[in-house]
Amino acid sequence: MIKLLLVEDDPTLSYIVQSGLQEIIGGYEVVTAENGEEGLKKWKEYRPDIIIADIDMPVMNGFRMVERIRETDANTPILFASALTSPKDVKIGYKLGVNNYIKKPFVPDELDAHIHALLKMKSGQQIRNETTHYVLGRYTLDAQHATLRDNHTLKKKVLTVRESEILQLLCENRNEAVKREAILSRFWSTEDDYFASRSLDVFMSKLRKLLEDEHSIEIRTIRKVGFILITEE
Repeated sequence: MIKLLLVEDDPTLSYIVQSGLQEIIGGYEVVTAENGEEGLKKWKEYRPDIIIADIDMPVMNGFRMVERIRETDANTPILFASALTSPKDVKIGYKLGVNNYIKKPFVPDELDAHIHALLKMKSGQQIRNETTHYVLGRYTLDAQHATLRDNHTLKKKVLTVRESEILQLLCENRNEAVKREAILSRFWSTEDDYFASRSLDVFMSKLRKLLEDEHSIEIRTIRKVGFILITEE
């Protein structure tokens, strides 16, 4: 069963696509959202296998939604289904991290073909890149088992699940800033809660403490932006 998030502000088209995939083609579980803001919320709750989104929507457009998703999720395939397919729009979408375009109008069978092509491509990438181990100087993070192994002494430090997930996110974006709001939105389901923000700072302090004897690694706070894991190449 393919879990699909459909973000579309036209209720008629949304119904046609949802019913076409679920009832006519089959093999789909479709959740819908009417704009980018609602799409973000459903993405966090639902964790779909693939996202199909319009671009021109009220409240938050598709470009902004993809930008927000790609701050912490580089893997979920995203397909823009839109009438906005000018070279400029296509260029913007690919730069933000969308995987492909399908031009409106389309039939469910056409969309189904695009979806399976993207999922097949993703599956191949996962086979080539599948790892939950990240080398951090003398340490190796095993994100799947939430441990940090000292490769010199072979001793392991046990992390909490959230500590491991945050460190994994920093590793995946090493030497690039990760926005504070993006981390809060992903792991605390909020962006502006004071107590969640303070809790995040505590987690970062703990991670720094765990890595303090490895001088090639630094978790740096970027004021008014977020955090960056700096590693010496």
